[in-house]
This record gives sequence, C-alpha cells and structure tokens, in this order.
Amino acid sequence: MTLAAAASPAGAQGTKGSVYAQRYAELCASCHGANGRSDMAGTPVLAGQHSFYAITQLYLFREGRRDNPAMSAVARTMKDEDLRGFSDFIATLPAVPAPPPATPPDAARMARGQSLAQENRCLLCHGADLAGGQQVPRIAQQHEDYLQLTLQGFRTGKRPGYTQAMSEAVGRMSPEDLDTLAYYVARFPGAAAKPTSSPTR
Repeated sequence: MTLAAAASPAGAQGTKGSVYAQRYAELCASCHGANGRSDMAGTPVLAGQHSFYAITQLYLFREGRRDNPAMSAVARTMKDEDLRGFSDFIATLPAVPAPPPATPPDAARMARGQSLAQENRCLLCHGADLAGGQQVPRIAQQHEDYLQLTLQGFRTGKRPGYTQAMSEAVGRMSPEDLDTLAYYVARFPGAAAKPTSSPTR
C-alpha cells in the first residue's frame, strides 16, 4: 500500500479535516451513523476506531480483498489521499457506549466469554480494555452480529487478515464459543473511553 505520508501544514490539515467530515456525513453516516455508531444490522461501529486500522480496511475494500459490495463500490472511487482523509477523520470520532440492554447480560455467559478472551489471548493484542491500537481494532462494545460474522469469517478463512494472528486464534474454537465470545465483547463493561493514539499522518 502506497499512501502519502508527508504531514501537511496545520492550516491545511484543518481544512482537510473539515472536508472529510463533510464527506463522511454525505457518504458514510447513513449506514455507520453520524457519530460512528448506528444500529444497522451487520454494520460495524466506527466510533473510537484507530486511523491505521481504518485505512487498512478501506484499502482492502478498494483492492477487492474484502468482500462487501457496498463498501467495495465506495472504496473503489477513493484515491490514496481519500483513504488517509477518511481514516484520519474516523479516528477523531470518540467511542460511543452501547445503549443499555433491554435485559441484564447473562452472568454465566459473560464469565465464559471472559475466560475465552483470556485463554485465546484476545487481551494480548486488543488490550485489557479491548480498545485496540494502531492496526489492531477496537472491539469493545462492537455490534454482536458483526462480531459473530467477523469471528466466523476468520475461522473459515473468508475474512482476510494482514497477519495470521486472528485465524490462528479462532481456528481452534468452536462456532458456539465464538458466539459466546462475541456476546461478551459486545457487552464489555466500561468501554466508552476514547483511544489514546492520535491519527497517523
């Protein structure tokens, strides 16, 4: 992936940021939400996500290495500077907590999910708060259905990764355990803090 890495003057960066804020509102917000969190089925939460992770996923969509017709259609129109602009804007969206559940989480299932996260070294890469960092996504309080699809995709090889870490981590897990892990991560407590890393330039 060849992306322009040179930093622009502060004033130019401010102008660029406002341009991509507007473009996000026009192009992305209808699915992903104006604040980066929508309730649309199968649509990931972008609020609190990291720039390096976002730019990598946009690149994979643009190059046809991730399979999602809607995202691929959007990303195919993007130049390298657009990938950078959108990903930097996404990184400014603070994490938004999930709405309170209609019923309290199942304590036994949460405990099992926590054990699975520890046993399979989820915390090693995604952090104790599951907030990720750089190329590792924030997964805390991500939509459960999206987590299920993603984990199953890594297990079957349908979802590409830029390393083998995820495929190795989930390849030995049963579909039932993956669903329990998704249940736990989607309801992960205390996950509303904004990521500490700055957008990459």
